[in-house]
Parts: sequence; C-alpha cells; structure tokens
Amino acid sequence: MRQIEKFIKSSLELVGLNVSRIQPQSPSPLVYFQIDTVLDVGANVGQYALGAREAHFKKRIVSFEPLSEAYKTLIERSKNDGDWIVHERCAVGSEIGQTEINISKNSDSSSLLPMLAAHSDAVPESRYIGKELIQVIALDSIYNTYCRPNERVFLKIDAQGYEKQVLDGAKECLKYIKGIQVELSVVPLYASQNTYEYFFQLFKDNGFVLWSLMPVFTDPRTGRMLQFDAVFIRQN
Repeated sequence: MRQIEKFIKSSLELVGLNVSRIQPQSPSPLVYFQIDTVLDVGANVGQYALGAREAHFKKRIVSFEPLSEAYKTLIERSKNDGDWIVHERCAVGSEIGQTEINISKNSDSSSLLPMLAAHSDAVPESRYIGKELIQVIALDSIYNTYCRPNERVFLKIDAQGYEKQVLDGAKECLKYIKGIQVELSVVPLYASQNTYEYFFQLFKDNGFVLWSLMPVFTDPRTGRMLQFDAVFIRQN
C-alpha cells in the first residue's frame, strides 16, 4: 500500500500537484470544555467572537471594548446574534474609574500604556495617532451580572500590556473561571508591562494548567516571536 501511495504522489508531482496529509483541526476549548459564557475582554471589532462562532461555539459571549470606532463595528456585527452581548463601551482594569487610552493607527495595538520601541519599530503602523477618554470597570464589579452560579466561564484577554490590571480586577471571580485565553508578550512592548513568566506563575498558583500556545506577533525584521496567545485551563 505504501508503494502505491508513493507512485500516486510521484505521478501527481509530475503534473505540478503536491499531496500532503491534512492535519486534524484541534477542537475549540470553548466547545471541548462545554463553556457556558465567554467574557471577551478587548473585543476590538469582534474578531474573537466571530472566530468562536465559526468554531461552533453557540453559547453566550459578552464583549468589552473601549475604542469608540471599534465599538460601533462591534455593535453592528453582534446585532443579529442573540447570545452575543456587548457591554457599554469601556476598558477593563483593576478598578472602576476614568482614563485615556492611546489610539493606534492599526486600532488593535491601542493601549492604556505607552508603547515601547520594540513594538513600534517592528510594526510602524502600530504607532499612536491620538487619545480618547474612556470609562474603566473591574470584572469583579460585573461578573454576577453576566455569569450564573455553577456555569462554566471562559475569560479571553487581549489588553495590549494591561493584562495584569485586568486580572487584578478579577481577584474575586477568578476562582470561578474554568479557562483563560490571554495574549502575552515575550519581551515588554508597552511601558510597565509584565511578560509571560509572571502570568505562567500566576495561573499555576491559582490552579490552572497550560493547555495550548499560538503565535500572534512576530518581528518581521528578525523572525523573533514577540507575542503569543496562551490558553490555561483550571485543573479539577
């Protein structure tokens, strides 16, 4: 049988066709762990939520987004999905308040923190072009509004350097969360940002295990990975 496979592959290569094995797609952790509610922190224009729907996650998503332009698109994209809730425009941090967010030219690099040269030099389109006044909430202040007792909750964080502040505002509800997906940096890309080592230890101390890693941002000049998404699941 192996010789037949080689003959077929060689014959197809003669006419310019390449045959390779299809790798099975990994199941979404949202589906595999039967998640009931996703808290989508840093939703931007809804990329994560749309991806979750494409991966057959059909339950509740609650999105949080501070930028006014991205928020408008988020509202438009979610309006026909009854299980996709968009919270009032705000950032998520360690406490309730008001602050300014730096607006990036490419939108999804916007942050409450100053950007460092390691980021802007790698991708010049990420440079800041303005600021916007925003409200800030803490997850602990709204968790019970969206999440019911005994349900499985998944927290997604894309906060561009503000990950620690998001988790500092979730100290009470973190113990109820089943899984977390967070974008982490290998080197600091924003001022005062914690890198991945801090979060690996934090999640381990809180009963989570590392589940998967996905590259997100690579310096095109050097090929060095600068950011990756990590999924952590609470051990039972």
